[in-house]
Amino acid sequence: MEKSSGREPIALSTMETGIENPGLELMEEEVKPEGSRKTEAPGHSLGDGLDPPSTHQRNQWPFTKARSFCKTYASFFKKILLGLLCLAYAAYFLAACILNFQRALALFVITCFVIFVLVHRFLKKLFGQKLTSCLKPFENSRLRFWTKWVFAGVSLVGLILWLCLDTAQRPEQLISFAGICMFVIILFACSKHHRAVSWRTVFWGLGLQFVFGILVIRTDPGFIAFQWLGEQVQIFLNYTVAGSSFVFGDTLIKDVFAFQSLPIIIFFGCIMSILYYLGLMQWAVQKVAWFLQVTMGTTATETLAVAGNIFVGMTEAPLLIRPYLGDMTLSEIHAVMTGGFATISGTVLGAFISFGVDASSLISASVMAAPCALALSKLVYPEVEESKFKSEEGVILPRGKEKNILEAASSGATDAIGLATNVAANLIAFLAVLAFINAALSWLGELVDIQGLSFQVICSYILRPMVFMMGVEWTDCPIVAELVGIKFFTNEFVAYQQLSQYKNKRLSGVEEWIEGEKQWISVRAEIITTFSLCGFANLSSIGITLGGLTSMAPQRKSEMSKTVISALFTGACVSLISACVAGILYVPRGAEADCVSFLNTSFTNRTYETYVCCRGLFQSTFLNGTNPPSFSGPWEDKEFSATALANCCGLYTNAICA
Repeated sequence: MEKSSGREPIALSTMETGIENPGLELMEEEVKPEGSRKTEAPGHSLGDGLDPPSTHQRNQWPFTKARSFCKTYASFFKKILLGLLCLAYAAYFLAACILNFQRALALFVITCFVIFVLVHRFLKKLFGQKLTSCLKPFENSRLRFWTKWVFAGVSLVGLILWLCLDTAQRPEQLISFAGICMFVIILFACSKHHRAVSWRTVFWGLGLQFVFGILVIRTDPGFIAFQWLGEQVQIFLNYTVAGSSFVFGDTLIKDVFAFQSLPIIIFFGCIMSILYYLGLMQWAVQKVAWFLQVTMGTTATETLAVAGNIFVGMTEAPLLIRPYLGDMTLSEIHAVMTGGFATISGTVLGAFISFGVDASSLISASVMAAPCALALSKLVYPEVEESKFKSEEGVILPRGKEKNILEAASSGATDAIGLATNVAANLIAFLAVLAFINAALSWLGELVDIQGLSFQVICSYILRPMVFMMGVEWTDCPIVAELVGIKFFTNEFVAYQQLSQYKNKRLSGVEEWIEGEKQWISVRAEIITTFSLCGFANLSSIGITLGGLTSMAPQRKSEMSKTVISALFTGACVSLISACVAGILYVPRGAEADCVSFLNTSFTNRTYETYVCCRGLFQSTFLNGTNPPSFSGPWEDKEFSATALANCCGLYTNAICA
């Protein structure tokens, strides 16, 4: 019998197949792929081992071919689809920017950031090894030594020249610089090991804080960028109203504090959980940690924890390094604690912004605190042990355990309920305790004829010299010292809530002095105070820190208990030094109000602009007995000056109005 070729039809008889269709012809290669022939069951004789396809199988052949084709060219199809999507987005992006660039500014910033990340990855993959080889000459100890000292010398000379030139017009900035020197000297005097202090870490940390402060506060692009970022955060947080108004109603969220600020914590917690699930937060933390580690020479674990504190709270950040806590040195644990005390979490950041506190100042203060926390921690508790985590490769951060983005959002919102409840409980408890303490102090003071004695009054006297060294005007020092004392001994929520009340009074045009009592502080003092309060360094945080860390490393409970007080005071000094930097760099921004044009209008409401202009008018007005008052300065020879004076006297009390 002649052997048939692979493409010849094979005739299967009824005797061989047991199927009633003896004339069925099959193409061997089209029945099944090679190597996937169906094997013969025991007791059957099929000749060449093939079963005839059923009608269903024959119908499936086109789909099988299509699926195989798609698998073969899947990567090609993905590239085509990605290219089409990129072209569509580019067209949409250009259209949005051309129609209204100001409206599309947020889209432009996000797009530029994504492009920067992609280009960075591409260049790192393409030229990473070449750049590393170019830096090999700096591995020479002598060259590295001279490079380090030359850079330090140039930086020192540049700082001195800058201070001389910049403070010529504003000498009060030198007071803030003296405040930084004062805090550094005090912390060095309290250092655990004076000779082991790494001054490279200290000066690099303070230098990074100062450079970042210049970028944010002094330069126009940095100031505008962070002001814009703060506005976007405020807009983003306002979306909380959609959920809270549905649950609580419009009346409650407008009038009741708990329904205004606490839902923001839940919303922000949900967003942070989503970012962790997507891996975006881990990426941001690792980039910041890598930069701080390379520049300051700190270890991977402590740097990662401090960088994490910029975004998460003092109990969540140590979770990033939980497996390593048991093997960390005491200096590293001290740095982890200091970072927690010196910063605030992104979740409560939203609550503080909802109070009315300046968003850009809060964001910049939290970022500036990270390098300063590492610097001051290594000043107070230098490294004298051999760390196991000196590798610059850092620590790998896993993604969240959630299975999908909806679970991440739900778990984040659920976890934030505990934080919101904790905030509400602390506010209720501490405000009640503060009221009781003030009542007790007032009663004790009245027994010896001292009227108005309170906790705030005591703090305003004790802390006034320290606040003055931060650069606050002496007339504003009592209020700022009171707020700093409340933050340290009570809670930063209470302090920021009172700061927002002073700010609202200023913006609403309330008189600065009423019956000898100051009602608000200047804008400069507000900025300095915002920086000084930005941190969790208060007495109640000791228990939170110890509870969180000892639950992760219970075998080191006694060591942590010994260092927590030192870390608390170091973290408090970080916030105060940040306030000093703000005092050095702050300059009034924006053009002064055109009071002549403003007072020429019919104004009936009190605003800050109204108060400033009316105060200037009062100072430029002179009484001439029974004659009409005369005016000097910009109001001289203005026909509307008398009318403007009458309007101002209707809103404010002054001797000129009598």
